[in-house]
Amino acid sequence: MKRQGYLIEKIADYFNLCLAFYKAQRGKSAKIEVIEYRNRLQENLTKLRSQILSGNIEIGNYFYFTIYDPKKRLICAAPFGQRVLHHALMNVCFPFFERVQIYDSYATRINKGTYAALDRAKRYNRHYSWFLKLDYRKFFDNIDHGILEKQLHRVFKDKNLLYIFKQIIGSYSVTPGKGVPIGNLTSQYFANHYLTQLDHFIKERLKIKAYVRYMDDLVLWDSDKKILKKSGQMIQQYSQEELKLTLKPFCLNQNTFGLPFLGYLLYREKIRLAFRSRIRFVKKVSVYENNYASGLWTQKEYQNHVQPLIAFTEYADTKEFRKKILAM
Repeated sequence: MKRQGYLIEKIADYFNLCLAFYKAQRGKSAKIEVIEYRNRLQENLTKLRSQILSGNIEIGNYFYFTIYDPKKRLICAAPFGQRVLHHALMNVCFPFFERVQIYDSYATRINKGTYAALDRAKRYNRHYSWFLKLDYRKFFDNIDHGILEKQLHRVFKDKNLLYIFKQIIGSYSVTPGKGVPIGNLTSQYFANHYLTQLDHFIKERLKIKAYVRYMDDLVLWDSDKKILKKSGQMIQQYSQEELKLTLKPFCLNQNTFGLPFLGYLLYREKIRLAFRSRIRFVKKVSVYENNYASGLWTQKEYQNHVQPLIAFTEYADTKEFRKKILAM
């Protein structure tokens, strides 16, 4: 694939920076750092444009906090000005990440997402009797900086852009030379791109017809258990040698026992909410109702939080479960 160049001017274009600011402040317009940035918007965007054109950007000074949703994760939030930069970069660079994706990769892509991945998985689950579910140990923490930078060099050739990417990647590490921060927009694209060459290996070298990936959750289907087991071994070897990643133990099973995927259990003819998702739903409903009852949230804020939560459960066969919990 021909590498893409001459993108820096597009990234630094004033209208692109305005769009980036709009995206970065969406849902956060009342926060102090956003208000301060907006009060000096033209000055801040002019400064950001100069940084992009020179390649010397501001990095670091991250704010860290822990969430438990559904498991413990350390979230890294960049200062608001850097979030504007991240949006400016991805507004322009997104199509070139998209070019190298296979069809059945579903994270951080337009017209894809969680439910599209689940719909595709349902289809494969009905046509094949066995599945192989794979995911990685501490995926974001173990992304290798050197490998990621080489991958980006295969897509982009603009030296200033690659230098900016290098600075963003190098601004964070869990161990020397490894890790991208959960929480940054750029991390989502970098992490999804990191497994793109694995996608092509699975589809083009292993010749797997039924395959879906959502970030680091991978599922392969076949009616021959031996094919899936052999494929898993080859993916494990490829991951260690080419990506320096370690897979968790394989989940190889018949779909009559239910495929655990993205918070659900997928069977041939029905979908159930995974046990952890049920617990999460109960806990979150309780917290949201307390926030509303105590006056911490308005009715609109309560609805904005609870509606996506209910929508998540509605994808599965959970009518009676929802009625029971919401009536409590």
